[in-house]
Amino acid sequence: EVQLVESGGGLVQPGGSLRLSCAASGFPFSSTIMRWFRQAPGKEREFVAGITWSGGRTYYADSVKGRFTISRDNAKKTLFLQMNSLKPEDTAVYYCNFGDGYWGQGTQVTVSS
Repeated sequence: EVQLVESGGGLVQPGGSLRLSCAASGFPFSSTIMRWFRQAPGKEREFVAGITWSGGRTYYADSVKGRFTISRDNAKKTLFLQMNSLKPEDTAVYYCNFGDGYWGQGTQVTVSS
């Protein structure tokens, strides 16, 4: 059974940092491109960041470039998203994803003073 379990969300002040994790199981994680998406209230889900199977190539939405870093630990089957210099507009539920239809349950990130 495919499982993606996100964690690490929470409430943080503007300018703060959070590190999200996504624990994966039930599929060949080490050979799979992984992505992070987010969905803010009243908005469509949007792409945040992606990483190739080896971690050798990463790509980001313009809105998070320079502030967020995606990484992975293939030995631990875990995907990460380091989020720095957080802004109120980063408030959303964050999801890890692979393929066309595999999603975790999401983790809430709220940036507010």
